[in-house]
Amino acid sequence: MSASGEARAWWPPARVRPSPNRDPRPAGMEPELIVIHSISLPPCEFGGPYIGQLFTNTLEPRAHPYFAVIADLRVSAHVVIGRDGEATQYVPFTERAWHAGVSSWRGRERCNDFSIGIELEGCDERPFTPSQYRQLASLIAWLRQRFPALAGDALAGHADIAPGRKTDPGPYFDWQHLAARLEGEADA
Repeated sequence: MSASGEARAWWPPARVRPSPNRDPRPAGMEPELIVIHSISLPPCEFGGPYIGQLFTNTLEPRAHPYFAVIADLRVSAHVVIGRDGEATQYVPFTERAWHAGVSSWRGRERCNDFSIGIELEGCDERPFTPSQYRQLASLIAWLRQRFPALAGDALAGHADIAPGRKTDPGPYFDWQHLAARLEGEADA
């Protein structure tokens, strides 16, 4: 990877924890969409090592009854932002993370090919934290500087690209608040 490619691959504020659940993007494909997700393991419980374990294929199925259902999934996201705003990056932005599943955006199938997946630790029943919005806006601004196709309205929720199958980031995700923060990031 070239020096410029390496500079676009990893977000400096994030802790790096590589996931095996990734592969190369199709030849010539650049990120054109940011997909916002939410995740909590166990559902609606926060903290602990479980999201990282899921994304690195080390989740112990017996640690919680729900984990027996998901432990064999091979999934990842580019970045996870915890409730405290701490970010962990699992997949370089120059590669394909396995976050979207069966998906479509503006008539294009296979969103993993051309998107960046950002997970917020959260669930459909609770608001996200100010620290998460701050960190998310900072990350999106950084990505837009490095991948020009991500400017403008190249943002979607998982529910937007997989309607009927997914609901995240859920009804408590404040898109207007994110837009205001992004406006502030653009002015900074």
